[in-house]
Amino acid sequence: MVSRQESKKRHQRHQNILLRYKKERYKNRLATAGVHDFVLVLDHLKAGFNVPKIFRSAESFGAHGIHLVNIAPFDPAPAKGAFRKVPAHFHDSFDDCYSLLQEQDYGLFMLDAHAEAQIYETALPVKSAFIMGNEGLGHSFDRSLYPQIQSLAIPQFGNTESLNVSIAASIVMYEYVRQQQ
Repeated sequence: MVSRQESKKRHQRHQNILLRYKKERYKNRLATAGVHDFVLVLDHLKAGFNVPKIFRSAESFGAHGIHLVNIAPFDPAPAKGAFRKVPAHFHDSFDDCYSLLQEQDYGLFMLDAHAEAQIYETALPVKSAFIMGNEGLGHSFDRSLYPQIQSLAIPQFGNTESLNVSIAASIVMYEYVRQQQ
């Protein structure tokens, strides 16, 4: 049983996270696009640890921006300030995000451990959008409704079927930058 005092501490921690999130989201309005023309789409990720870590890596790799699809407020502290530096675009649905990226002529890619195309064998266009799905639930959309999205795999040699989403995002960003050099 949780004591009243512990419950109060948890509530206060949650309130502090929300306050930090609102403050950093407001500062994000001043963020400028990175040196590369790739974007990440975070599709229904859990709001915890991975989202701010992806912002941190995206800032390091010079991302143009990050699109967040239906993601709850998260603690920006693990991003080490990157949430205010990488432009964030918030969407209520994947379809809204998809339509915007199509209008902006992005090549769209999603990760799938069973895809035939390996990321390092695929020529990534300058304007690439990488869709990262929820680790447990996958992507929020019906893949057949979006035939323009190409599936890519990151080669894996162990028994684990998938990588942590923040690690997979970093590998994708690294491969994109490597190809554009």
